[in-house]
Amino acid sequence: MNNTCLKIKHLLKNVLFPQSCMLCKCSRAEEVGICLACLKDLSWLSNASCPQCGLSSHLSLHCGACLSVSPYFDETKALFSYDFPINAVIQQYKYQHQLSLAHTFAALMLKHFKLKDTDLIIPMPLHPKRLKERGFNQSLEIARLLSRSLNIPSRHVCERIKFSPPQASLPIKDRVNNMKDAFICNEDLTGQNIILIDDVMTTGASLNALAKAVKAKGASHVECWLIARTLTQ
Repeated sequence: MNNTCLKIKHLLKNVLFPQSCMLCKCSRAEEVGICLACLKDLSWLSNASCPQCGLSSHLSLHCGACLSVSPYFDETKALFSYDFPINAVIQQYKYQHQLSLAHTFAALMLKHFKLKDTDLIIPMPLHPKRLKERGFNQSLEIARLLSRSLNIPSRHVCERIKFSPPQASLPIKDRVNNMKDAFICNEDLTGQNIILIDDVMTTGASLNALAKAVKAKGASHVECWLIARTLTQ
């Protein structure tokens, strides 16, 4: 289908079946399910952030924390800061089974994140008990869509082997220990460039533990793609 046909198809779809914005409920939603006015008002993550961990940083230089103790992941890309209404939307996605939101988040990542040479996309694994409780893996749903659009494989090469309380339920100081030895990687990744998919980064303990397992299998570059980043620790 050529570009003209795609434009006509999109126009007819909007005219015959107008989509309501998931935030303000107007009938002017874009393909991502949010209208332009609401998209503009969202808490987009500032460009002035540390390229490694995503926290605010003057002139987008590496922050002091990453210079002092470098995390195992090499780069972090997040769409939003974890503020209202994005925090509420993510909660709906995770705990109210609003699976259609995976398409919204994947589409925004494809539009706003610059893709580098990448060999494999890995979603944040859930422990089998947690997966049974929730019914789906929110990171996996996004990874599948990105894999299909980018023509980059996404495989279950990592497992979460440690069942522990959710990170959000713990004090900040306890989150690193909570993730110690939480993941294993079951595939040789020597020399590969990896994208890790997760919904939210707060301290980065979960993604750092996963990146450590991936680097232990030989990955050369690991970057994190997120819906949102918490900017206060």
